[in-house]
Amino acid sequence: MASSEDADRTYGNWRRPRSPGVGNLGLIGTVIMMGGLIVAVVLTLFSILIALGWALVLGLVLIPLVVKDRHGRTLMQRGTARLAWRRGVASGANIYRSGPLGLAAHGTCKLPGLAAASVVHEARDSYNRPFALIQLRGHYSVVFSCGADGAALVDQDQIDTWVAYWGGWLAGLSNEPSLVAAQVTVETAPDTGSKLAAEVDGQVKDSAPPLTRQVLREVVETYPAGSAQVSVYVSVTYNAAPRPGAKRRSPEEMARELGTRLPGLTAGLGMAGAGEARPMTAREVAEMVRVAYDPTAAPLIAQAQREGGSGITWEDAGPTAAQESWGDYRHDSAWSISWGMSEAPRGEVLSSVLTSLLSPHRDIDRKRVSLLYRPHSPAEAAGIVERDRREARFRVGGNKPQARDVVQLQAAEQAAREEAKGAGILRFALLATATVASRDRLPAAAAAIDVLAAPARVRLRRMHGSQSTAFVANLPIGIVLPEHSLIPGTIRDAM
Repeated sequence: MASSEDADRTYGNWRRPRSPGVGNLGLIGTVIMMGGLIVAVVLTLFSILIALGWALVLGLVLIPLVVKDRHGRTLMQRGTARLAWRRGVASGANIYRSGPLGLAAHGTCKLPGLAAASVVHEARDSYNRPFALIQLRGHYSVVFSCGADGAALVDQDQIDTWVAYWGGWLAGLSNEPSLVAAQVTVETAPDTGSKLAAEVDGQVKDSAPPLTRQVLREVVETYPAGSAQVSVYVSVTYNAAPRPGAKRRSPEEMARELGTRLPGLTAGLGMAGAGEARPMTAREVAEMVRVAYDPTAAPLIAQAQREGGSGITWEDAGPTAAQESWGDYRHDSAWSISWGMSEAPRGEVLSSVLTSLLSPHRDIDRKRVSLLYRPHSPAEAAGIVERDRREARFRVGGNKPQARDVVQLQAAEQAAREEAKGAGILRFALLATATVASRDRLPAAAAAIDVLAAPARVRLRRMHGSQSTAFVANLPIGIVLPEHSLIPGTIRDAM
């Protein structure tokens, strides 16, 4: 972070984790190449033709590991994704049916895909506030609803203060016991007018003049038209095991422990500009997920909330029907496309870099943008920055290092200095989902995301073959994607 009295503060110094290796090869590819060359040298002792044939085979094996597209994905990764998609379509895994005539148990509408095994418990924190505890594969998540007002008509000094507190909140996650991940989701959608109607109804008195009542009714009916509602959610995910190899804690134990931590977390979010942050109840989380899968239910749920509650439970929060295609996802009454960040903004950026991507757009009915964080413990952070320094120095060790490698070395050196002074290390990613009411509007929505992503300086990749997974991961319900991968993390990082 750099600043001066006459210039705006800038932020940066993030870098994509890279595996040590020769050229574009990662660690696994380098090991295969070195082993293959040794075998080729040995074969030359017997026959040059056999050695040349082996070298040709080795080259064919290494080509899928070397050739990458503009998103950094190798031919092997793309081919593996295509084969997995065809296998899933052949088995019918891309089609989901629930409800009374579906395949879900007891005729419910449970969530599909990665969230199918999730269970929601209810508890109370130290302030006696009810909160939902989402259990999924040994993880427990809590969702906060935030009343962020945004940066409009706010002094830059106040914005810088919010960013500083937000950085402190993220750095504190590294010291949070058993915390696995955190997620921030900003959702924009058409305003149903329910909040305005509830506010007006609560303020109008029986003795008010008829003209005043008529004016207020017209305001409630006309003002929400064309306006957008911006919702901000923050979720934190904890591991049920207090340490590796230990016994997993029960939902009751996790509820008691997390209940004592929530007040501190919500207070920190308030200092970071999130406004009033409060834990969401099980009904509120179920309603949020239900609206995401079926946007036409939003007005009905808003009306039911004004009348006492919708009664939606977690077992009925999912879609009644969903079908995934290679490049889009249909769920109940809507179609969606999801993207994932393949490259963070290069260089230094201002605090308003994501404003365009988070803003509403007329070609998108509902849009969700999530930042996913995975903090490292202080011990892991020290090893990571030192390893990054060694790898960066290795890449610039040649006679003619690339300019990008030199910049990455400078970033690695600065990260090591900041970590030594107490800064935290996190991995972060970004997911974006655009939802429209008809399939004919999908091309316009995709073009709108491309337009919005350009000022944000992020490179987005359409999640081909993983649309349903990206959609549910973009919901703030505590899904940690690396924990659901069939390939171990150590192997993924070495590719």
